[in-house]
Amino acid sequence: MIKRYPTKKIFVGNVAIGGDAPISVQSMTYTKTSDIQATVEQIKLLHFAGADIVRVAVPDMEAALALKSIKEQTSLPLVADIHFNYKLALIAAESVDCIRLNPGNIGSKDRVKEVVKACQNRNLPIRIGVNCGSLEKEFENKYGQTPEGMVASADYNIKFLEDLGFTDIKVSLKASDVQRTVQAYRDLRPMNNYPFHLGVTEAGTLFHSTIKSSIALGSLLLDGIGDTMRISITGELEKEIEVGRAILKDAGLTKEGLNIISCPTCGRIEADLVTAVAQVEERTKHIRTPLNVSVMGCVVNALGEAKSADVAIAYGKGSGLIIKKGETIAKLPTEELLERFLEEVEKEVANQKED
Repeated sequence: MIKRYPTKKIFVGNVAIGGDAPISVQSMTYTKTSDIQATVEQIKLLHFAGADIVRVAVPDMEAALALKSIKEQTSLPLVADIHFNYKLALIAAESVDCIRLNPGNIGSKDRVKEVVKACQNRNLPIRIGVNCGSLEKEFENKYGQTPEGMVASADYNIKFLEDLGFTDIKVSLKASDVQRTVQAYRDLRPMNNYPFHLGVTEAGTLFHSTIKSSIALGSLLLDGIGDTMRISITGELEKEIEVGRAILKDAGLTKEGLNIISCPTCGRIEADLVTAVAQVEERTKHIRTPLNVSVMGCVVNALGEAKSADVAIAYGKGSGLIIKKGETIAKLPTEELLERFLEEVEKEVANQKED
């Protein structure tokens, strides 16, 4: 059982972050925010994919002024991503649900004070977003681009906001590699009780980002660290949500949808297991009820795995078994197994909903 680190609960719109709230999954649009229609369409796509929160880039005045219309047309909590120009944050604060600031490039303390005041006036939280590649000069000169530098920057900026009477804070400490990311989060965690936004920045393509994010975020989540997360992928935004949800599920922090157990391919397989598993994934992706299902290619491991599965297939030579809750309910020719298996999965979903 994972025991999460106790953190302060804040709200981004209607989504709670920290405390006893579920770990939320977010993404960020890649449209030009000034293109209102395209940005709204992308936010709706993310909403349908299961995102809890969405962040948009605010690089210029045109983007800042577009936020009001975007917010009016979407329901996901909206975070404005601000770099360099604090005046953009002042305008964004009038429309969004959270402001993300990079302390390494926002400028003087007076500018930060203005942003804090604007957020206080609208009860908006601030995400202190520390990136290893853009630390304030004082911290980079002293520590280099290291976890120590990231932690020093975050701690300094947290205390600065606290001195201004502002505590609706969440924090991210992102590097482009696993080790620095994990070390920074672990080192900062005992120093405050603010919720953490997890992520590996500039993580690369779907393949590389999935591996980096699974190692880094999985390690932190198993340590009880993390309250919200983004998987940074150079590619389809829906995949960020899909990978994030999968990490949470496989870490045991959420129970939603099917946990598909399938054996590795080997010379004992008596069926086209790759195609069978692909069909199971495709035809059950609508299911949100937590179920363990097993699709096994031979009898060596099948019966043992089936004991812990709600529904299982055990392929044999020319035929196979359908097993529910450890009991064999049917022996059928191979060509009939998959359809019967899918029927039994749907029946089990219906039974659990009735219970």
